[in-house]
Amino acid sequence: MKAATAKTRTRFEKIVFATDFSPAAAPAIPSAMKLTRHFQANLVALHVKPPVVNPMTQPATWPAVNEAAKATDRRHRQELLETFAGFNTEILLEEGNVQSQLEQAIENYNADLVVIGTRGRTGLSKMLLGSVAEEIFRTVPCPVLTVGPHCEADRANIREILFATDFASEAPVAAAYAVSLAQEFQARLTMLHVVPEPKPGDLVIWSEVRDSSKQLLGKLVPDEAEAWCKPEYFVERGDPAERILDLANLREVDLIVLGAQPERGVPGAATHLPIATAHKVVAHAKSPVLTVRSR
Repeated sequence: MKAATAKTRTRFEKIVFATDFSPAAAPAIPSAMKLTRHFQANLVALHVKPPVVNPMTQPATWPAVNEAAKATDRRHRQELLETFAGFNTEILLEEGNVQSQLEQAIENYNADLVVIGTRGRTGLSKMLLGSVAEEIFRTVPCPVLTVGPHCEADRANIREILFATDFASEAPVAAAYAVSLAQEFQARLTMLHVVPEPKPGDLVIWSEVRDSSKQLLGKLVPDEAEAWCKPEYFVERGDPAERILDLANLREVDLIVLGAQPERGVPGAATHLPIATAHKVVAHAKSPVLTVRSR
């Protein structure tokens, strides 16, 4: 495994804040503001609505439907302008599929971060309805900061960062973001690997697993990082999502950084399968979660 490199510090210069104007989107606003202000970034506020006219719409109602949609757009535009007053903000009100419109905005503006809020659906509702947030952070090309339903308002300042990894291909890139952000915000950095409980019959020497895992965690932090932070390394056993959340709560972290595996197989299927670690963390974390895909 290659060591993480932090020779160039993370700079978020163009941030996309995606909103559906639901109560779930509002908690992500302070994080979008915090990062936009800190990095002096350009902000794109994006809202994607379903097609105004669809096959079920009676032609006779089209003029009234379109006029109502225009009035709603004006109200949404004004709301976003007032929310982000004082920021260099561009408002995008689009129609169609959320995923495709978001990817188009990322490409058009060369965005390097997406900020979204989520309802954090779990259990049966996730099985039936999926999770738009999970589909986004598993498919878009740039990192995604997701603010879940349990995030606390006072976590806007980043003083404690928790990076958790399973040493998959995304680990070096995600670790580089964690290390760089720790430098950027002068935050304490905690590195975590969770070892699943062994299956019956498996022979596992825990001390050896722990020591080798700590060595791998250490390789993800470049030597020069010692100049600005002293990472702490933890290796735990059990359910990965539960251990990540436990440690995050114990250390009162302000940001969790995870590697996000890309979507595989049928598009959208990942959002309907049993709860993935990243989704479970996002759904229950008290702090925003930054997910990073491998380049």
